[in-house]
Amino acid sequence: MSENPFISYLDNTSIFKKDRDILRASYIPDELPHRDSQISAIAQILYPSLKGQRASNLMIFGKTGTGKTAVAKYMKKEIEEAIEMAKLDIDLHYIYINCEISDTNYGVLQNIGNRFIKDFDSRIPHTGLSKERVYNMLFENLDDKKRVVIVVLDELDKLVYKSGDDVLYDLLKINDELKNSKVSLIGISNDLKFSELLDTRVKSRFGEEKMVFPPYNAGQLKDILKQRTEIAFAEDVIDDSVLGLCAALAAREHGDARRALDLLRVAAELAERGHEPRITEKHVKAAKNQIEMDCVSEAIRTLPQHSKLILMGIIMNEMRGRGSLTTGELYTIYVDLSRKSGNTPLTQRRITDLISELDMLGIIRASVVSFGRGGRTKKIESAVPPESTRALLLEDPQLEILKDYRIKVQRTLSI
Repeated sequence: MSENPFISYLDNTSIFKKDRDILRASYIPDELPHRDSQISAIAQILYPSLKGQRASNLMIFGKTGTGKTAVAKYMKKEIEEAIEMAKLDIDLHYIYINCEISDTNYGVLQNIGNRFIKDFDSRIPHTGLSKERVYNMLFENLDDKKRVVIVVLDELDKLVYKSGDDVLYDLLKINDELKNSKVSLIGISNDLKFSELLDTRVKSRFGEEKMVFPPYNAGQLKDILKQRTEIAFAEDVIDDSVLGLCAALAAREHGDARRALDLLRVAAELAERGHEPRITEKHVKAAKNQIEMDCVSEAIRTLPQHSKLILMGIIMNEMRGRGSLTTGELYTIYVDLSRKSGNTPLTQRRITDLISELDMLGIIRASVVSFGRGGRTKKIESAVPPESTRALLLEDPQLEILKDYRIKVQRTLSI
């Protein structure tokens, strides 16, 4: 009987002394290094809520990994602590909603409304009611007593891009109708430009206060990592240079704390899997490669067959030392690849849609080029490493036949 594959790992001494989720962005520590000024500024905006008054609405902007979500969740703990310390007689609700999950107007209203409906059988269902009925149920239960409500809408741009801004208008005007309760909104977005899509009425009501979170620099990221390592790891398992390398790599990518934490966590897991007692720089470098390739590889492996053929055409073109392709040139290559691999080619219109999907995934770059009276087309090139991508595509049994294929395409003349 073969040995159980888990036994060697169960017997291994763990590098982690506590839950490894401490090294994930979702973990909120007792202190947030290098975000004191942002915490203080938000406290200045929200403090009227502790006096039973409506605080100004706030929009928070910043790139991924700049601490926006962490600070927003941290403020809930600070508010609850302030109420307890000052023995305030106030019914204050701090509601956090991730709009990547609740990404419809109905879903947001339902999420908020059910916080105030105690009877489970009377709760707002996931589907089946009109938005007006859901809003009325929220309103009735929200205003049945005196309370203050702060609603945090994280990843707000995802909601607006998918479902529009109707729910924002509803929540922003609700104070005009409430008699007992008061509602304030905090919106969080990675996209500085998404507010341009908002209705003028929404923009004017939501624009009371704005804040931009700056990226972390390498030194600040190192402090964040050091704080987490003291909680997460056993003693003497990590060199200071490891923290510096993780911080430096993440600082290059817009000061992303999530990136730094992921690098450190994966490096620690690689060391642990190798039964090594210490985390070193080699583990960080291996973690960097694994994180990058895991994301790209998974995306490429799960592409539909015809999307793989499009990508293969782009990769082969670039590996021949040629520049970007137009949509027409790529379609010619795609048709030939389809026939060589035993697939029936799709129409050029459908291929144009698949090119746009690959562009959205970040696997290729497709920019529109105008030729004046000659019309417009797309300039298409890859956004992934050609050699490794080709190898991944050739793992597909249907595409393996294209291993020795050489593209033949008539280049268009540029004027």
